[in-house]
Amino acid sequence: MLLSFVVRRVLWLIPVIVVVTTITFFLMHQTPGGPWDREKPVASATLKALNQKFGLDKPVWFNSAAVRERWQSGERNPFHLAQAFLDSQYFHYLWGLAHFDLGPSYRSKGTESVQSILWRKFPATAKVGLVATVFAVFVGIPLGVLGALKQNSWIDYISLTVATLGVSVPSFVIGVLVVILLSQLFGVKPIREPEEWQGLSTAYLAPGIVLGLGTMSYLTRLTRSSMLEVIRQDYVRTARAKGLSEFRVVTRHMLRNALIAVVTVLGPAVAALVTGSFIIETIFNVPGMGREYVVAIAARDYSMIMGTTLLYALFVAVANIWVDIMYGLLDPRIRV
Repeated sequence: MLLSFVVRRVLWLIPVIVVVTTITFFLMHQTPGGPWDREKPVASATLKALNQKFGLDKPVWFNSAAVRERWQSGERNPFHLAQAFLDSQYFHYLWGLAHFDLGPSYRSKGTESVQSILWRKFPATAKVGLVATVFAVFVGIPLGVLGALKQNSWIDYISLTVATLGVSVPSFVIGVLVVILLSQLFGVKPIREPEEWQGLSTAYLAPGIVLGLGTMSYLTRLTRSSMLEVIRQDYVRTARAKGLSEFRVVTRHMLRNALIAVVTVLGPAVAALVTGSFIIETIFNVPGMGREYVVAIAARDYSMIMGTTLLYALFVAVANIWVDIMYGLLDPRIRV
């Protein structure tokens, strides 16, 4: 039963990826400018050669001019409609995507593929996101539980204060403050050179905690409110009346039901953390995907924008599948 439930959710990945690809592709080509606009003035022959090399001389969606010309000349073959679509940039990109080819990066003039850039940039982003996720989950949820169990106590007030500050203060402000505190007061070097981010390093702790602070604060508030709703339920009073230990009542009866609301936001939040943040990566000089994505947008690097967006979409879709699976485990009625 659970296996078929998971398979149905996984099959939804295919239409999701196709829709995201289509929307991103056409929105990207509708924006003013092109990948060579930021270059120094080049000869028209060179520009034409670049467009031919990367297939930018083809129509974006459909070669309507060629079809119109053939139909006006009397060649009214329906096959020409399909041929006009097959000769478009959109179809060529879908064909490459079906073969797991994201194409070359325009900024590198085709010397480096999008996959190789993502493969090089993603580890640093993933490590920062992993630290952020661990911090957000293992600090935010326990703080929310303690705040609910000790409602209106000093523990509750501290957890609410921390959560409010984490949500209210922008991440770039916290990031700058952390850099100043670590460097000036403790003599720690939070901003590293790109080569210093290789492998496992304590350098990921500072950006990871700053990145995860907002999610941690939100999880604290959500867990606290969910626990307060569950505490007043009849089955909790019944469990206590049966003489069950407080630990068992909290973990088996209260927390399990309170987590249903938490899991709803946890999946997309984790996906957002793992895919990185341009602001945090810029402050701490992390050579990750967030910065690469913004640079690609500024340079109109179409293939890099598409590859990064698809990776983001894949993470969000997988996170939502994980949420559905967790729903099914926490409440078997949802599997039906």
